[in-house]
Amino acid sequence: MSLYADAGPASGVRMQESNEFARNPKPLGERLHLVGASPKEVHFDDLVSRYSIRVRSGEQLSLGTYFNAFPASYWRRWTHVRQIRLVVETSGHGSVTVYKSNARGTIQRVEGARLDGDTTTAFELSIKPFGDGGWYWFDLASSRGDLVLKQARWEGPQPLRSGERATIQITTMDKPDFCLANIRSLVEHPDALELAKEVIIVDQGSRKVAHQPGFAEVAELFGPKLRVIDQANLGGSGGFARGMYEAVENGSDYVLLLDDDVVMEPESIMRMMAFSGRCKNPTIVGGHMFDLYSRSTLYSMGETIDARRFSPGQPHQDMQMRHDFGVSNLRQTPWLHRRVDVDYNGWWMCLIPTSVIRTIGLPLPVFIKWDDSEYGLRARAAGIRTVSLPGAALWHISWIDKDDLVGWQAYFHNRNRLITALLHSPYPKGGNVLRESFQEDVKHLVSLQYFTAHNRLAGRDDLLTGPGHLHPSLSTKLAEINELRESYSDATMREDVDDFPAPALGAGLSAAADVQMPAKKDMVQWGLTMVARQLMKQPPPESLERPQAYLAHLDNRWFRIAHYDSVVVSNAEGTAASWYRRDPKKLRAMLTRSARQHARLYKDWNALADNYRSALPALVSMEAWRATFDAAAPAQGHKNDPATRSAGASK
Repeated sequence: MSLYADAGPASGVRMQESNEFARNPKPLGERLHLVGASPKEVHFDDLVSRYSIRVRSGEQLSLGTYFNAFPASYWRRWTHVRQIRLVVETSGHGSVTVYKSNARGTIQRVEGARLDGDTTTAFELSIKPFGDGGWYWFDLASSRGDLVLKQARWEGPQPLRSGERATIQITTMDKPDFCLANIRSLVEHPDALELAKEVIIVDQGSRKVAHQPGFAEVAELFGPKLRVIDQANLGGSGGFARGMYEAVENGSDYVLLLDDDVVMEPESIMRMMAFSGRCKNPTIVGGHMFDLYSRSTLYSMGETIDARRFSPGQPHQDMQMRHDFGVSNLRQTPWLHRRVDVDYNGWWMCLIPTSVIRTIGLPLPVFIKWDDSEYGLRARAAGIRTVSLPGAALWHISWIDKDDLVGWQAYFHNRNRLITALLHSPYPKGGNVLRESFQEDVKHLVSLQYFTAHNRLAGRDDLLTGPGHLHPSLSTKLAEINELRESYSDATMREDVDDFPAPALGAGLSAAADVQMPAKKDMVQWGLTMVARQLMKQPPPESLERPQAYLAHLDNRWFRIAHYDSVVVSNAEGTAASWYRRDPKKLRAMLTRSARQHARLYKDWNALADNYRSALPALVSMEAWRATFDAAAPAQGHKNDPATRSAGASK
């Protein structure tokens, strides 16, 4: 509820500016002392409808919230809009007051009006002063009796292009319940569905959405607007590429890419379309991500790429991860008022003009990881920017209980990171990316994560063969990786920890020992010493029969695991555990192979970069992807088959 409305005054809290802030104005959130309580939630009984709410006699209500304030600085920067109108329809007695903020989060009263009976109040508002940041919002105060907000809206000039429609596309893999809930949500919000030319589900799993109880009834409500496409598992990049391909083919103006394990706010679709239709130039518009299991917590507001490091998933420097609006609302959080410009938006919710697809192509065929970030960088190189739009968002399962840098995903993470650097790095030899890649190999190896290290090595082997391996391996590589799981004890998961032998008492480092990360100045010496110990000293025979400890995933840090010869470690999800066992032979062989690979990458970097860059247009072309889709389609899954075009058909 704190994302929509809360009870209290405009500021919600007093803000005191420190002397240190005057000397160093960034970052805002660290320079302001906040005095006051958490925001007050509204009474649920006062919710009249999705658009209407009651303010009890003598109380105040603020719409200065994530979903109801107007992000003026984003409209000022990216659209042709310079003047907006706020229209507030009420019934009862009280007042309405309009406020604005600037990039520092300073709150200013703009205008107000008294309300008496059934009233429609309009405010003409300029957004010219919002160059660096700031929002508009309004508060209501009831005087005698209840005041009812019947509805309110932000109005602006007509879009540059009218009548635009989008293909709404969901890529799914064995999450039919989520997928069905999301298309049902679209049916229940006809204003959002009206903007869709077609709704496409690309089903790459074995648990089919079309077989889910209740699907036929929902599909009947969609009629011919809903289409399910079955194809082999081509990963996120293959699923999203299919949606983008179909949107171009069916003549849509946009494609809206959606993950399957999400809960939508359908209003976000309308806002993204309204914003994109008024952008000065073709623009990729992304939605923000809230935590599905902590609904008031904003997980991601914008993503950037460190061009020297090409490290994954970097939040913008001006934002804080996992901000809980239930603890500190929009009006209490100064950093939220500064406009955040991004390099890309995650494809959990991303609106892409089909004109952009025609210009720069489809995603790279990389299965998963880095497809969205590479696309954002490619678009930026073509003069097409990405905007992560406040007020447009969904709820997604967060990454907090995932560790996708280890296991089978390590192949795609490391390979695709290097491919992206080869394509887009502005620095000689990719900047720091090769050094960091080798350092990460060492960390995984001294952490006894040999399956992860194997996959990183295999990914670089394939990368060195050139871009020709990408499309042919898209539907086969995951199976190849998983075939090797049982060869590595650190990848062999057991649900019950009692399936492992009990730890030997007094063997190895105590699980309660306080082990700290080496200081940066000592890191090289620590690494050399630890690698030498693991290479020269054989693990005691008993460590092969019994682990020295059980460790929770929280304690699975490379500088701690490196001290063990044998340890059982739980996974990030807490559903299983595996047995890490030190193997000097594996360490020696993998470390040697990694050093040789990185030396070759350094020597051949320029030639490889030229090779991948020259191959890019063909790799991301409609023709190349069409051939991959045809190869991945089941016999009756061709897009022109009546069965696959039918909304409710079972395939």
